[in-house]
Amino acid sequence: MAGNGFQTSYANDKPPSSTGSGEAAEMSTDPASSSFFTSDFKRHEDLKAMLDSNKDTQKLEAMKRIIGMVAKGKDASDLFPAVVKNVVSKNLEIKKLVYVYLTRYAEEQQDLALLSISTFQRALRDPNQLIRASALRVLSSIRVSVITPIMMLAIKEAVMDMSPYVRKTAAHAIPKLYSLDPEVKDQLIEVIERLLGDKTTLVAGSAIQAFEEVCPERIDLIHKNYRKLCNLLVDVEEWGQVVIINMLTRYSRTQFISPNQADGQGDADRPFYEDSDKEDEEEEVSEMKKTPYMMDHDHRLLLRQAKPLLNSRNAAVVMAVGQLYHHCAPKAEANVMAKALIRLLRSQKEIQYVVLSNVATMTSRRKGMFEPHLKSFYIRSSDPLHIKLLKLEILTNLATESNISTILREFQTYVTSPDKDFAAATIQAIGRCASNIAEVTDTCLNGLVHLMSNRDESVVAESVVVIKKLLQMRKSGHKHTPSEHKDIIVHMAKMVDKITVPMARASILWLIGEYSERVPKIAPDVLRKMAKGFINEEDIVKLQILNLAAKLCITNAKQCKLLCQYVFNLAKYDQNYDIRDRSRFLRQLILPGENGSALAKYAKKIFLATKPAPVLESKFKDRDHYQLGTLSHLLNIKCHGYQELPEWPEVAPDTSVRNVEVVMPYVAKTHHAQHKKKKETKSFYSESESSQEEETEDSSDEEEDESSDEDSGSEENSDDSEKDLSKKVSDSDDESDSDDDESDSEDSSEEDSSDDSVEKIVTPVKKQPKTKTKSATTTTKPATTSSADLLLDLDDLGPSGGSSVAVTPAGGDMLTPTLATGISNISIQDTPVAQIIPPSTVQPKSYELLNRMTGNGLSITYQFTRTVSVFSPKMVSIELKLTNNSDDTLTNIKIGDKKLQSGMEIQEFPEIGSMTAGMSTSCLIGINFNDTIQPAKFTICAGDNKHSVSITAPVGELIQPYSMSHADFNTQQGKLSGMNENSGKTVIGVEKDAKSICLCVHSVANVIQVPGSAENVYRFSGKTVGTGTMVLMSVVVTDDDAKITVNCEKMVIGSMLLKDLKTSIAKS
Repeated sequence: MAGNGFQTSYANDKPPSSTGSGEAAEMSTDPASSSFFTSDFKRHEDLKAMLDSNKDTQKLEAMKRIIGMVAKGKDASDLFPAVVKNVVSKNLEIKKLVYVYLTRYAEEQQDLALLSISTFQRALRDPNQLIRASALRVLSSIRVSVITPIMMLAIKEAVMDMSPYVRKTAAHAIPKLYSLDPEVKDQLIEVIERLLGDKTTLVAGSAIQAFEEVCPERIDLIHKNYRKLCNLLVDVEEWGQVVIINMLTRYSRTQFISPNQADGQGDADRPFYEDSDKEDEEEEVSEMKKTPYMMDHDHRLLLRQAKPLLNSRNAAVVMAVGQLYHHCAPKAEANVMAKALIRLLRSQKEIQYVVLSNVATMTSRRKGMFEPHLKSFYIRSSDPLHIKLLKLEILTNLATESNISTILREFQTYVTSPDKDFAAATIQAIGRCASNIAEVTDTCLNGLVHLMSNRDESVVAESVVVIKKLLQMRKSGHKHTPSEHKDIIVHMAKMVDKITVPMARASILWLIGEYSERVPKIAPDVLRKMAKGFINEEDIVKLQILNLAAKLCITNAKQCKLLCQYVFNLAKYDQNYDIRDRSRFLRQLILPGENGSALAKYAKKIFLATKPAPVLESKFKDRDHYQLGTLSHLLNIKCHGYQELPEWPEVAPDTSVRNVEVVMPYVAKTHHAQHKKKKETKSFYSESESSQEEETEDSSDEEEDESSDEDSGSEENSDDSEKDLSKKVSDSDDESDSDDDESDSEDSSEEDSSDDSVEKIVTPVKKQPKTKTKSATTTTKPATTSSADLLLDLDDLGPSGGSSVAVTPAGGDMLTPTLATGISNISIQDTPVAQIIPPSTVQPKSYELLNRMTGNGLSITYQFTRTVSVFSPKMVSIELKLTNNSDDTLTNIKIGDKKLQSGMEIQEFPEIGSMTAGMSTSCLIGINFNDTIQPAKFTICAGDNKHSVSITAPVGELIQPYSMSHADFNTQQGKLSGMNENSGKTVIGVEKDAKSICLCVHSVANVIQVPGSAENVYRFSGKTVGTGTMVLMSVVVTDDDAKITVNCEKMVIGSMLLKDLKTSIAKS
């Protein structure tokens, strides 16, 4: 087989001998063997045998090879029956590859795919999100109208799926269903409206794409989601960013007034103002001054959020932002995109072509934007022709009086290029520069005349054509200079025998005929020469010979009348009907004969009238009506699916349509002000029917007293613990406001696209009845919460979309520890109290931040307080303990420079003026780690000394407690299964009682125990501080080991928590 030149089999990348059939099988499938040409030759037999095998390893290997064939563009459709049988495989890897194959060939093999439709429907309920998404993708790829109701039902279920990946796949399936059955548009619009409300960045781009393909005219669906889309823009994937920006560009053109309206009116009306009276001009200017343009806040939001994307690595994203600024930004702000577009010129040739096409359109309207970057458009010898022509176009557009000398020197080099097309284009560019800038017209004419002596005929021909246009323009501008440029015309007339390019010869003849009065002796001789070779000329030259004959017959009939008749007779029998018609027309007009012609006496006015000057302008000037970055703009034709860019409205539409009802953040008062008010207005344990505000204040005082008791060492006393627990239960009603807020945050963070979260914000969560101590009175939660109830809700300091925070105690000196949770939705009768182990006994671990040796006597330690940060609910509260171990006084101790990762931030402590020798002090800082374990690097300044330090948060300190019931825990754990679940087993190295297990968990993570009735099963819940992502942990203790399960949407946090928990529980 090696000798025949083929190293692989015809159908596959691996030799067929892998099936074990030996040399005979190898030869039977070898394309060089004679069996290849027989009718019984069968392809892919080895793959079919592997797919029918009982071993998953062979099936997996076969599927890998099949997908490899598909990826290389090879036809594998004949394997469809063998592949589709494996759709029921229990092996996850095989099932994934089968779905990938079916997605590719389901449209071609519709009948066979329909046989497995029940399997796809079952897969839509698979616990694995990848399988659910793949099943929906295959189902939407079957282009049969009969299954339209099934597809619609599957899409409606998928948009409510917990997995953002499945919801994204549902958005992709919507345009497929719409193209299959446009009658379901109304139902799809409802689905799209739900997807547009999704707060997940993974879904946003796909939802907008579905909106653009199904109902782009329904702009009302965007109103309430506009601000959310703007804020999510930087976090959406690159493909989604392009789609969203293009859509928001058209949205802006319909909802905001033009930011350049005043400038545009001024440019358009300038000639009118010059001709009008000065009084009218002053009135107009005064009116414009009275009504200055004020940009809409939403318009500014879009521009501000899109600006950082100019630094994107994706050229399409940068181009999308560039077109947004071009179409929607004020002229003064549009310059920010210039550098970003210049950066793209270092990319591949294809990207350069698209970018340069858009830049050429921009420069035809706004020269000043790219003028500082003129050298970036200089042409390199390695550039392909289409790139050279675009750069030449841009350089011509950017030409001004100040830089024309530099550009002409550059053009002078380009003219000598061996590329004839490029050299010709350069000459045309020189002509445009000469026509646009009057100061260099004569210089350019002289240069073009010199080029007429060039050896390259194409350069000479193009020079003649451009000179003809320039002379025509000069004539229209200078009517009283009959002898102007006579030498140029004479020189061109002498070259008519040497030049063979038809357009150039036609241009010379036109010039001689138009300016025959300036060369009265040369023109008849040129006509004589042209008449001799008339039958051998091109059609365009013949037409100009006829025109030349007619004009000379009018101006010099004595010498040219016979020549004119001769030329007309030759043209009378020409093969081209245009030439024959022209000769008949001219004969009757110039040589009317005996009868005469009514128009004959006007022949001179008709033929020798002043012609309008040709307009030399950029071919990109008229492309501005297409949206930049689109295929229609690139091709300069309207392509299928292109949506016109709307005109700016004269009056701004109503801005209130973009307002969304949200829960306003409550204003939290300082701790000291609340404490003072409580002492003046209310005592402990009021028995009267008072307002909810007073009860909340009492519970706050009670919790502070409990916390102070715990700090004094009372937590070791079992009686005190029971009292603390009873007080927690009695205060559960007062703390229910916080729990309700937590449940709202839970819904918004876990089910981003769920509409139920909006309902839960408006309607308070219904509470379960609770058993209270005698000292507490039973109260019901009002429909609206008073402001005093929320004075202690520190999470209200953050944005409304932030995660709720439950405070847990810590043994720090800065903040008074509070109880770990408010058990507002836990039934004490159903859950044994003994199973709730408060984490009050966990002492925070201290870490060294700055050693006294490296800190010149200043030592700093830090510990995580596990309390709500007073700076922001998204920050982790950290207590610093500073000690002066030197003999000198340290002054001006503060935080200096910060080197933080993207998304991280630090709240500094107030500057410490001085610390005497041996003095110690504590202070608080807040760090938003953005749910990462990346170190926060900064410097500590003490006088003139600067010390570089860094704080890295253990993954457990990035979590804050979040209380929930047993039922809620099971529900959320089911939603966070599959890829979001990490589990493992470990040998227990501690006591197997509840207190020891909970102590191990609390020492690792800042979570709260979820009550439950099951023995040896311990559940814990929390949320990440930065983004409010749910974190669930469960420990199931058996005789020998413990099974640990961590559920978290952030897989990195989940895996690291599992590792830390296994280490903590396994320690001896």
